[in-house]
Amino acid sequence: MARARRRIVAGLLLAGWAAGGSGCGRETAPAPAPGEGTHAPRPSILLVTLDTTRADSIGPDAKGITTASFNAVAARGRLFRQAYATVPETLPSHASLMTGLYAAGHGIHENARRLPDATPVLAEQLKGAGYRTVAVVASFVLAQRFGLARGFDLYDDRLPAGREDRTATEVTDAALSVLSRSTAQPGAPLFLWVHYWDPHHPYAPPEPFKREFPDRPYLGEVLYMDSELGRLVNAFEKHVNGQAAVVLVGDHGEGLGDHGESQHGILLYQPTMRVPLVIAGPGVAAGTTDTPVSVRRVYHTVLDWAGLASAGSLRRDENGPVLGEAMKPYLEYGWQPQIMAVQAGRKAIFAGRTELYDVAADPGETRDLAGQGELPLPLRAAIDDYPVPSPAAARAPAALSAEDRQKLASLGYVSAAAAPVVRKDAPRPVDMVGLFDELDEASTLFVQAKYSQVIPKLERILAQDRYNLDATLRLATARSALGQDAKAMEAFRRARELAPDSEDVKLYLALHLARGKDWAQAVSALEQIVASSPGRLPAVEGLAVLRARQGRLEDAVRLTQQAYELKTPTAAELIRLGEMAMIVMQSDVAISAFERARGLQGTAFGNDLELGVSYLSVRRFEDARSSLDRVPASHPAYPMALFKRAQVSVLLREPDAAARIDLARRRADATTRELIARERLFAGAK
Repeated sequence: MARARRRIVAGLLLAGWAAGGSGCGRETAPAPAPGEGTHAPRPSILLVTLDTTRADSIGPDAKGITTASFNAVAARGRLFRQAYATVPETLPSHASLMTGLYAAGHGIHENARRLPDATPVLAEQLKGAGYRTVAVVASFVLAQRFGLARGFDLYDDRLPAGREDRTATEVTDAALSVLSRSTAQPGAPLFLWVHYWDPHHPYAPPEPFKREFPDRPYLGEVLYMDSELGRLVNAFEKHVNGQAAVVLVGDHGEGLGDHGESQHGILLYQPTMRVPLVIAGPGVAAGTTDTPVSVRRVYHTVLDWAGLASAGSLRRDENGPVLGEAMKPYLEYGWQPQIMAVQAGRKAIFAGRTELYDVAADPGETRDLAGQGELPLPLRAAIDDYPVPSPAAARAPAALSAEDRQKLASLGYVSAAAAPVVRKDAPRPVDMVGLFDELDEASTLFVQAKYSQVIPKLERILAQDRYNLDATLRLATARSALGQDAKAMEAFRRARELAPDSEDVKLYLALHLARGKDWAQAVSALEQIVASSPGRLPAVEGLAVLRARQGRLEDAVRLTQQAYELKTPTAAELIRLGEMAMIVMQSDVAISAFERARGLQGTAFGNDLELGVSYLSVRRFEDARSSLDRVPASHPAYPMALFKRAQVSVLLREPDAAARIDLARRRADATTRELIARERLFAGAK
């Protein structure tokens, strides 16, 4: 009965987590206040997201640092002292900013996932309402492929060569370049989203900011970012016609060692979940508030300014519980799922058991009050009703190539390879803080294929967390890659004991077998996995290799094409597909593969002969001529290129056809000499 009453209260307080909380649906917006409807002038809107920025490191209340640019906006706007991220990771938190939903609503619980195309995003709605929409992001973590680019006229995710992020100066320069090229148009306000990345680990602020904080480089990064923020805000407000609105918001914070977390993504304490937030613009009175708010309401605030809807806007007070989650340890290691609820200065964290803190009196969360009385009903109801995702569904990855995974690894983001073993007695993440750094280092080394270095780390992890399926499979895979077959099979046997029905275990064991003399045993398992899960890229790629080994090249070509729909292939991979397609006389497939490879490699492309022959087979004679003319005389098969070029010359009725036939004869090798002698096209040539 008590639980039933809690659920009823939760429904009344939250209006359903789907609409007013975690959000699968949306409320019907109330009528706008006078002067705030669709007929009011709509401001241009600047949204600035400050990655990895703790609330206590920026703003007028920050200690030991003065952030003049942020403070200037806060002085004329509304500062929220208790603003909370929805997830302590970049992509899911930004997904909440762009959809107005908690992670339970938009389905992105960790980085390297893709926002579903069916989920409406902010830029789409603004563009539909006549806004010009531009985004400038600073990191590969927010690249277009992850689903946030929909609705933007320009989504600038370009990064310097060899890097996976760009500095605040580079981001500001890019944004100012857009502003300088954009003509302000009456009636067509601008929505500009700019993302800064700089306080992210490793902390390496430029001078003079490095010198100012020699022992606290994180603050140096924040101060550097703040200096560029000022340049951006000034340029934006000078550019726009009419009114301007500004939102400055952190996506999540940084642990810096508090509660044992050096970075972020694992725990739900204030250092990673409380973030800076200030809004300034029409209808916003200057001041501060200590009412807890979620960053997801930035979405509703921007829609409110645009005259599209006002429900949920930060221009209005709401007092319901604010929610958050940290599901990465649960989704990757099978540890306890973590849910947070904050209201009226009280903060509850559920992770196997409940913690309760008075964050107003105890901002460091040093005194757990859970044993000193009943948990406030709204917080209990909010936590009880928050959906815990299914690991199999939540961990469906975006289509990432090996290169993409390397990029994420270089930024410190590596996801587990397998869905975890979920059990009731799983450890609480806060009790496993001693493993955090080891897990991150092991994941990065594994993605970088540094298998001999990763094995000792994986063994230390498993000594403390023996049910960690991901570490077990990675240990098995590392030993397999090093040719340590007996030890690999020992680890695979342990993985099967942990999760006998796991498709991940079956997949990686099959890939291990596929490398050795018993490769035929892997075929059946890979066939079953591809049939049931056609989106499992490693299974599709592995079966394609085995089909080629079996001599079933048509199947290999089809599976390889299927794999390249799931990832972005490299030029070398495309060339291998083209060569295989030529063998089975699928010329259109070969041409498409070679053309894509040439587009990637440019002048370094070395398969013009194959491309030319493929063009010739489908009677694209002029394309064949161009391609064959690019084959250099140093090519090992140059006699074949001359023979094929002579054929094209005859078919195009070129005036020098006879001379080309003669050249092919003079430069012929053993293979082409016989082909030339039997070629009917050359019969009349002398």
